[in-house]
Amino acid sequence: MPTIRQKIISLLSEDEMSAREISGEVGISEKEVTEHLAHIARSVSSQDKKVVITPANCLACGYVFEDRKRFTRPGRCPQCKKSHIQSPRFRIC
Repeated sequence: MPTIRQKIISLLSEDEMSAREISGEVGISEKEVTEHLAHIARSVSSQDKKVVITPANCLACGYVFEDRKRFTRPGRCPQCKKSHIQSPRFRIC
C-alpha cells in the first residue's frame, strides 16, 4: 500500500493539480499537503526531477506571484490588496 507521499508523487507525475485537488484525492487537509510537498520536492530531486510550481495569481487584477517559492496560497494581492487569489498548481517533471 503506497504512502501518502507516494500517492501525491504519482498524482503530480500524471497531471498538474492544486493543493485542494490533491487533498481531495488523497484524503488529507490542504495544510498537510503543503507540508508533504516540501519533502517531496527534496526527495524527487535525487531522481533528477523537480516539483514545478505554476504560480498563484490575483483574480481581481491579474497580478502573478512569479517569485514566490512557498507551496501555500498567498493571503492577499500586494498590488490591489484583495484576497481573491487563485491557488498555485503543482506538477512533477
